[in-house]
Amino acid sequence: MSATVLTATTAAALAAPLILWLAGSLPRATADRNGAAVAKLATFVAWSAFALSLLAFAGYAMGPGFGSAETLRLIAVPLPFGIGDFAIGVFVNAVTVIMLTLVSLVGAVVTTYARTYMAGDPGEGHFHKWLLLTLAAILTLIVSSNLLMFALAWMATSLNLHRLLLFYSDRPAAQLAAHKKFVFSRIGDASLFLAVLLIGASGHTLDFATLSTAMADIQGPLPPALQTAAWLIALAAMLKCAQFPFHGWLLQVMEAPTPVSALLHAGIVNAGAFLVIRMSPVMSVSGPALDALAVVGLVTLAVASLVMLTQTSIKVSLAWSTSAQMGFMLLEAGLGLYSLALLHLVAHSLYKAHAFLASGSSVDAFRAPVLKFKGGAPEPWHWLVAFQGAILLALVAGFAFGVNPAEQPALIVTGAIVAIATAQLLLQALVLEDNAKLLLRATAIGAFVCFGYFGLHAAFEHALIGSVRPVAAGGALDLGLSIAIVAVFLGLITLQHLFTRIHGPLRQALQVHLYNGLYVDVLVTRLMVRIWPVRRPAAPARAPAMPASATATAEA
Repeated sequence: MSATVLTATTAAALAAPLILWLAGSLPRATADRNGAAVAKLATFVAWSAFALSLLAFAGYAMGPGFGSAETLRLIAVPLPFGIGDFAIGVFVNAVTVIMLTLVSLVGAVVTTYARTYMAGDPGEGHFHKWLLLTLAAILTLIVSSNLLMFALAWMATSLNLHRLLLFYSDRPAAQLAAHKKFVFSRIGDASLFLAVLLIGASGHTLDFATLSTAMADIQGPLPPALQTAAWLIALAAMLKCAQFPFHGWLLQVMEAPTPVSALLHAGIVNAGAFLVIRMSPVMSVSGPALDALAVVGLVTLAVASLVMLTQTSIKVSLAWSTSAQMGFMLLEAGLGLYSLALLHLVAHSLYKAHAFLASGSSVDAFRAPVLKFKGGAPEPWHWLVAFQGAILLALVAGFAFGVNPAEQPALIVTGAIVAIATAQLLLQALVLEDNAKLLLRATAIGAFVCFGYFGLHAAFEHALIGSVRPVAAGGALDLGLSIAIVAVFLGLITLQHLFTRIHGPLRQALQVHLYNGLYVDVLVTRLMVRIWPVRRPAAPARAPAMPASATATAEA
């Protein structure tokens, strides 16, 4: 169903970003003079946007229901060369209401946290102004009904975030991270805008609703222009999600206030996966572009998972975790599992927002009692029992929720990943003291994980029917890629166990190389410093040296 009339759902979806734009339009001078008042305003407006998002979600669920779509056009301007119209409006489907509710909730929580965190700072009002504008751009991105409007909101999100990353502009590390992010984001922007033009020139429309209808008629290989657009969309998603080797900036934005890190890692960095999901009418038939997305995501999660083992800073470790999770998310999207990618996006956003906002208390975890190991490595029968039990749990959960590998062969891979994760849990219980009691508990937790995973997948799969275009069986997944994915996850679990037991020079060498991220970002940093040098803060003026006679007089 597609409508061009104002309904409660479209009105709420339109109002949520609009009130944030209005509140963030305060002049900087006014915001700086009234920092505490602006902080209160920002908190009220952010929670109001969340309430409107809930209203849009409820209106959509109780209205036409999941699987339908509503479109509201406010302004439409025809563009030259027959590429379609530039329209300002909202497009509401299942993906929209889920993302709108999620991001507005994270934004409201981060804004509330920032009110206390930034209290008394000279730039308090300035900070909340740009925080509101960044949230407004993200929500505009989510509700956009038009590809060109989407691309403009995509760019506005990055530019507003840039102001937050440079909140402490006198810090060289903050400048370097912001410069990297700015350059990579502009490349991503150019890729997305060019993809929009190619799609408009091929389909003669820029509206999401009509694009889905036009692309439904294409079943075979994409025309060259649309195939190029798919590759450009994949590139934009990789850059936004800080994929290897363009991940360094994500690790170095810790110079910004903690609320910025939380918003970035829990919200903005997920926009790459959202882009692929939103563009599923094109991406689902792109073939090689989706495969490339899956390969890059796999490489990123493998590297980030190993580097994470060596990090000593809590926030840097969380940043590497984000990079790995983004890789996993793009891997799922590259396999055509959009429902799992969206589920992963929701879970990661909520977890990572909490992790960053609570990072100050993470040190307490190191004071907690640690379970004692028997000593030595797990025996072969430990591995055999753990994997047999995990595979059995995954199979039972998958069949209980009607998973059909013939329709979605990629689910075989994700099921294997769930089994590997569950095996890790069972393996730890097998080698611990009192393993019978712990094994029973670990088995119960593993069963809960497997059933929860496949149950939530079934729920999201049902919710996204009609909102995304499924990938044809065999189109985005071949035997070699599936074997590589399972092999990488098996290799990771093996290396994690071996890493804790390696000693001597080999352990030291691995520790140093992994701690430095295999030096990939060092090369990127050197290139960036040459292109865009970091401005060092001016040294404080030194008092002129006193003459020797004056010094002697002063000492006397």
